[in-house]
Amino acid sequence: MSPSGLLRGACRTTLISLLLVCCLLPPGAQGQKFPLRVEPQNPVLPAGGSFLVNCSTDCPNPKLITLETSLPKKPVGNGLGWAAFQLSSVTSDSQVLCSGFCDGFQMTASSDITVYRFPERVELAPLPRWQPVGENLTLRCQVAGGAPRTNLTVVLLRGEEELSRQPAVGEPAEATVTVLAGRDDHLANFSCRTELDLRSRGLGLFQNSSAPRQLRTFALPVTPPHLVVPRLLEVGTTWSVNCTLDRLFPASEAQVQLALGNQMLNPAVESHGDTITATATVTASAEQEGAREIVCNLTLGSDSREARENLTIYRFWGPILNLSESSASEGTKVTVTCAAGARVQVTLDGVPAAAPGQPAQLQLIATERDDRRNFSCNATLEVDREILHRNRSAQLRVLYGPKIDQAKCPQRLTWKDRTTNVLRCQARGNPDPELHCFQEGSQNEVPVGIPFTVMLNYSGTYSCRAVSSRGTYTVTVVMNVQGRNAHAVTVVMVVLVTLGLVTTTAALVYVFGLQKRSDIYQVNQGSTWLPLTSRQPEEAVGEGPS
Repeated sequence: MSPSGLLRGACRTTLISLLLVCCLLPPGAQGQKFPLRVEPQNPVLPAGGSFLVNCSTDCPNPKLITLETSLPKKPVGNGLGWAAFQLSSVTSDSQVLCSGFCDGFQMTASSDITVYRFPERVELAPLPRWQPVGENLTLRCQVAGGAPRTNLTVVLLRGEEELSRQPAVGEPAEATVTVLAGRDDHLANFSCRTELDLRSRGLGLFQNSSAPRQLRTFALPVTPPHLVVPRLLEVGTTWSVNCTLDRLFPASEAQVQLALGNQMLNPAVESHGDTITATATVTASAEQEGAREIVCNLTLGSDSREARENLTIYRFWGPILNLSESSASEGTKVTVTCAAGARVQVTLDGVPAAAPGQPAQLQLIATERDDRRNFSCNATLEVDREILHRNRSAQLRVLYGPKIDQAKCPQRLTWKDRTTNVLRCQARGNPDPELHCFQEGSQNEVPVGIPFTVMLNYSGTYSCRAVSSRGTYTVTVVMNVQGRNAHAVTVVMVVLVTLGLVTTTAALVYVFGLQKRSDIYQVNQGSTWLPLTSRQPEEAVGEGPS
């Protein structure tokens, strides 16, 4: 047995013997006339501390004043009616007993020692990394050590807000409280605190706090994200993929991953309020041709949501529309070809190719009418039950010499002197010809298609020539310019002619009128032409030749 154990056993035996002696003494024989005092009375000490105990009496002739205790003690002084002792290494609650004799009677007095100690550990149990909003959260605080337990309380806190106050029970003591997690609890600090209240024993209120723990709450709807992708994507083209989810909290904490098959995309993520949007650019490559899947995975807290959409990557080569000569001379053979890639059906000016993947072709001998002729090449490709269309067009230019349409260039013109007129004459050709009209002899030029004032000296014959690099075409135009009095002369001549006709008509009417009164005319049936013969009146018919 250790020395301290032997000491405690000896002290225990001494105390028992003293108590037996006291109990066996008759009443009134225990020195109550001069009681023995212990100071301090019922002290409260920190664990491991030391203090001075004084045993004293008013007895005039005291004997053998001593202190009985299980604690290490050291006499520090004595005198008439008193003795002082230094106690050390006070680690637990105990009792000290002062005893002595007065006039042969034993005196005793006791004092209870209460030891206090602060908790060795005050710890709030770890919180979930993420706590769903609307679910219960249980906070647990463990307290190891601390005394006296009757004065020790455990307080659970949100920030400075007190959630629960409980006595420390058990070793270690555990205090719990359940709260409903909300959005306001996101990034809130939770902790627990012990309070050792010794104010009733003349000391203070001693507090020990745990390290705070921060809570992160989240809300994630059960609906999957809204993923927007094109159904079809052509090799070599670029398209945006958008993944959006509403009603999540906190949106800024969400993690979004976008993937095209095994290829991870690099999305730009933006959050506004309770909405998060991730946008990534997809460039289709030839290696990815075929049916593919785009996946959007959104993670927040300890939960995640996922959306998947199908995407078909295809190759659509063409169509290519080719003219053997895009600018051909009149009379040249031109070949037009419309082609596209495999599985593509092409149609050239409404005529389909023999089979998908084969070209369509036509040949022609270029004429003036083919100039500026447009050829159309249409290509169709079926991808994932959808028909895709593409068109190409090309224009043929035919080079031919200049021509003047005589229907649009009158060969005779009659105009009046000093009037404004327009010589309307059009030429065509490729390249476009230049048209000029020159008066024969003088080589004076009159403008074409532009208003000009006509003079008398403009009368004459004009050669209108259309000229280009392909040749020359000439049309003759006769221009007759009349003087200003031409109209009056014409009127006089018309009047004279009219008067002559009137006079002649009147004379004929008079002559025929006289003959009608004396003769009757008949047609000679024996002639092939129609002479007029005179016939006698009926009464004289018989006298004429038969």
